[in-house]
Amino acid sequence: MGALPKLIVIAGTNASGKSGLGVDLAARYGGEIVSADSRQVFRGLDLGSGKIAPEEMKGVPHHLLDVCDPGGFFSMHDFQRLAYAAIDGILSRGQLPFMVGGTGLYIESVCKGYVMSDAAPDLEYREYLETFETPKLYEMLVAAVPDIEIEAKNRNRVMRVLEKLHAGDDHVPRSQPRYDCLKLGVTWDRETLKKRIDERLERRLAAGMIEEVQGLIDRGVSLEFLMKLGLEYRFITQYLTGEIPRREDMIEQLGNAIKKFAKRQMTWFRRDKDILWLDMTGDPFAQACAAIDGFIGG
Repeated sequence: MGALPKLIVIAGTNASGKSGLGVDLAARYGGEIVSADSRQVFRGLDLGSGKIAPEEMKGVPHHLLDVCDPGGFFSMHDFQRLAYAAIDGILSRGQLPFMVGGTGLYIESVCKGYVMSDAAPDLEYREYLETFETPKLYEMLVAAVPDIEIEAKNRNRVMRVLEKLHAGDDHVPRSQPRYDCLKLGVTWDRETLKKRIDERLERRLAAGMIEEVQGLIDRGVSLEFLMKLGLEYRFITQYLTGEIPRREDMIEQLGNAIKKFAKRQMTWFRRDKDILWLDMTGDPFAQACAAIDGFIGG
C-alpha cells in the first residue's frame, strides 16, 4: 500500500484563534480549509457559531460551511462523508488540505477513519432516547454492554452507541484511516482564554448576535432546534422568550457556559497524544510551519 495523502489538522478551543491561524497557514502553503464545526454547517448560524466571515478568509477556499438548512438533521456520519469528498477534491487539485475546528468527534471521525453504517437513522428511536436523562441513558447502555468503556456524561456519544446497538451494529467503531494527519493544537492558559472568550462575546453581541437568533426564530426555525444547539443559541433563545428576563444575566450565564465548554474541549483534545500544541505566546505560525515542512517533506 502506498503512502496515505497528507492532511493538516488545526484543532482548538473556542476563541483560541485557530480559524485565523488556519487561514494564514493555508495561504502560506496554497491550501484549502475544511471546517470541522458542528454548528457552522448550518446556513444562517454565523455570529452565534463563530463562523469565519468572507473577508477573514483572505481568498482561501473554505468547505463544509453552510451545507445544511437550520432545523435539518446533520450527523457525524454526514460530516465524515462530506469531509472525505472535500479533502479528496482538494488533493485532486494538487493542493494541501487543512481541517480546522473545535468539534473533536468530527475531527476524530476523519483522522481515525471510523467505518460507519450507511443505515438511515431511526428518528423514532432517537426521539424515544431523548426522553431520558443522561444517567438513565448510560444505565441502559451498561445494561446492554457491561464492559463498555465510554464517558458516562457524554450524552451524544452514549446515544449514538445505543442507536447503533438498536440498529444491530457492533458498538466498537472500526477504523480505516484514509489520510496521514499532522495535528496541531491551539489554546491558551486558562486566564488568557477566559479573557479572550469575554472579549469575543462582547464583539459578537455588538455585531448583532441577538438579532441573528431573533431572525432565525422569525423565519420559522424551531425553538427546540435552537435550544439543542447549546451555548449562544440556547441562552439567547431563553432571553428572547423571557426565560432569562435580564440581558445582563443572559450574558453572564452565556459567558460562564462558553468557558465550561472550552474546558471540556480541552479535556477531549488532551487525550490525543498525537497533537502538537503550539506556543501561542511565542510564534505559533513559525512553529506550525516548521512542523508542516517536516511533515510534508519540505
